[in-house]
Amino acid sequence: MAKAKAKAGKIRITLVKSVIGYDRRVRETVKSLGLGKLRSTAVQEKTPDILGKVRRVAHLVVVEDTE
Repeated sequence: MAKAKAKAGKIRITLVKSVIGYDRRVRETVKSLGLGKLRSTAVQEKTPDILGKVRRVAHLVVVEDTE
């Protein structure tokens, strides 16, 4: 069975909700995405690793496609 590949490109991730009160793993995931303070933004490649991290903290971030 072949693995599905994500479309090549980049995504812009913006932290819109505070990580205060969340588990340490959630805070570390947000930091590993390159986000720090509220409203901080990071541009990342669309890789399975990054998309999995975004899915884990989807309730805290907004994701936009970029070119």
